Amino acid sequence: MLMHAYTHAPRHTTPVCGPARGLLLGQAWTGFPGRSSSKYCQSGTMAGGMWGLDWGHPMGTLTLTALAEGIRSGQRQPLGPPSTGPQPESQELGSQAELQDQVPTDSEAEPGSGTTDPRAGREPCSPHSAQEPAPEGPQQAFQSSWEEGALSDLALYTAACLEEAGFAGTQATALTLSSALEAHGAQLGEQVHALVRGLLAQVPSLAEGRPRRAALRVLSALALEHAQDVVWALLPRSLPPDRAAAELWRSLSRNQRVNGQVLVQLLWALKGAAGPEPEALAATRALGEMLAVSGCVGATRGFYPHLLLALVTQLHELAHGARSPDSPKVWAPSHRGPPHSHASCAVEALKALLTGDGGRMVVTCMEQAGGWRRLVGAHTHLEGVLLLASAMVAHADHHLRGLFADLLPRLRSANDLQRLTAMAFFTGLLQSRPTARLLREDVILERLRTWQGDSEPTVRWLGLLGLGHLALNQGKVRHVGTLLPALLGALGEGDARLVGAALGALRRLLMQRRAPVRLLSRELRLRLPPLLDDARDSVRASAVGLLGTLVRQGQSGLRVGLRGPLRKLILQSLVPLLLRLHDPSRDAAESSEWTLARCDQALRWGLLEEMVTVAHYDSPEALSRVCRRLVQLYPNHLPSFLSQTQGYLRSPQDPLRHAATVLVGFLIYHASPRGVSQELLESLFQDLAQLRSDPEPAVAAAALVSAQQVALLTRSQDRRRGPRFLRLPGRRAGSVQPAPLYDDSPFQRRSLAGRWGSSGTH
Repeated sequence: MLMHAYTHAPRHTTPVCGPARGLLLGQAWTGFPGRSSSKYCQSGTMAGGMWGLDWGHPMGTLTLTALAEGIRSGQRQPLGPPSTGPQPESQELGSQAELQDQVPTDSEAEPGSGTTDPRAGREPCSPHSAQEPAPEGPQQAFQSSWEEGALSDLALYTAACLEEAGFAGTQATALTLSSALEAHGAQLGEQVHALVRGLLAQVPSLAEGRPRRAALRVLSALALEHAQDVVWALLPRSLPPDRAAAELWRSLSRNQRVNGQVLVQLLWALKGAAGPEPEALAATRALGEMLAVSGCVGATRGFYPHLLLALVTQLHELAHGARSPDSPKVWAPSHRGPPHSHASCAVEALKALLTGDGGRMVVTCMEQAGGWRRLVGAHTHLEGVLLLASAMVAHADHHLRGLFADLLPRLRSANDLQRLTAMAFFTGLLQSRPTARLLREDVILERLRTWQGDSEPTVRWLGLLGLGHLALNQGKVRHVGTLLPALLGALGEGDARLVGAALGALRRLLMQRRAPVRLLSRELRLRLPPLLDDARDSVRASAVGLLGTLVRQGQSGLRVGLRGPLRKLILQSLVPLLLRLHDPSRDAAESSEWTLARCDQALRWGLLEEMVTVAHYDSPEALSRVCRRLVQLYPNHLPSFLSQTQGYLRSPQDPLRHAATVLVGFLIYHASPRGVSQELLESLFQDLAQLRSDPEPAVAAAALVSAQQVALLTRSQDRRRGPRFLRLPGRRAGSVQPAPLYDDSPFQRRSLAGRWGSSGTH
């Protein structure tokens, strides 16, 4: 090593004096009697310096290498009495319990808590920082004073060398300093920032191999005793992204002795500042660099839930915060580069945190459901949080208890964004029965009921989702008297999210054993039909799905002929379900198909094939068979079927208007003259006459055919009564009524035929 260093040494080196001369002779570095040591120097010293060198010229690599060897020899053969303080080898990463003590709690992170910010005072957060120093004798105190002075001078000089030295001198400089730091690193608090600046200046120019490893070793040795100062020295260079700083973060991540302490300090920086503030943005990018290194996530044991929640909350802050400073779009081709935005950097950090802890399936589920995209949106963030919580319940349940415990104080946070994020996570974790049992059921229920009374619709929405999750507890229906009033009352809300959450909770309630089917059928008979025609697509689809679930759960009673509220609800909803097969919303159309299949199975109509054909091919022949069967089964309900269909003749949606026109024609064709009143026929004829001038040609053509069917049925009634009511051209007395012929519909839906299978099960 000495020969190698000598061959690359600069030609001009200052004369070696004092301790350096001794080290060249193979003596161990055991300290010096004082800071004024001009008597050891032959060429003069810098004022107050120890080394007798001119700071304008870097020390030769041979001298620095000898210093490193001397320091190492001093570590192997210590002089004087043994120290009672912590040994270098004991200054590695502390136990996970010690790291947990360093993690900022939610009360510490909130303003006004009285906790000292880690940036104030810059006190090290080492696990040994709280230990009292051992009593020192006169000789030991004297030795400590001159060792501190010598190491400080060495640190200042090597920091200058790191900033100015070329390729040849950097390796020896780094080896020297790292050896000194490993022996006496606790005494360099004031020089850390200068040393980090020197490393940032030199690392980009170093080749791969030993020179670069030596420089990175200096950083790890510094972070072992001064993790806080190292982090705060590197953070300013992480925003905007700096290639050298990114490499230093990754080097800290690979060192298992220090990565846990550094991650704790970054968590402090992330939680101690609001979303778009520079410290939080820089800490987010630094976390992304560190967590991307394989094996680093293991260092988060003990504060993993804190870190995960901090990153998720940071995404909410970024989504609602001011525009953050722009980052470069492209880095050098040789570097993998950072994400293009702070939000995407936080997402990548989250992915790395989950993947490194065995949660790859969580990441996959989020990608498939669009959860990451929702997390970064201002209006969809809470939906993303709910998806993340659901994915973790399914694939990463080993962290749920810790997350649940950390969420409880956040539910009372004064910061609205933090509180809403915590509430969404809390709601999602209620899907885990073991996790929900950490609190008493009545306590959770009382909290959710309190949310129901909040003036903020988002809070009420989360409360309704929580009630739906609570309905799954133990597979039994519990607290029905408390759940139902809240859920049924939310069906009248104006916010689509609230109505959808209430419908979803009611559907979950029905899926349990001993579900109150009869009670819900009675309560929903007046509330559900209006929602089948709701203008909001999501509400319409959910309402139709709830009806299908209700039919499936109550089919045993329907099969034995029980005439109750459920049968009445089905017949009341039959026409809307048939017409919604042509709903412009695919979700609503497919939900109607599924619900009709449930009705066919429960009431044994035998019309599943016809209904599927109508849904996927808009077949007039299949619709005719459906209408004939319904008229035969429910002749007394025919006027109600026609009145409901008449309402859709005025629909603003062309497919529904066309479907209603065709349905009227087939119902009239299969009706008996005595089954429909003359007043209803007259009203239908007038509406169909108006549709003959409809701007949609397909609707106008279908209206002409259906109007002829109404006229023919009216003639049949007139022959029974004597004088005719309508004098319209039609068939002769005693002739067979011709079947209506409709042109192919231009609104045919092309989805997968037979989606629900021939058995009608789902």
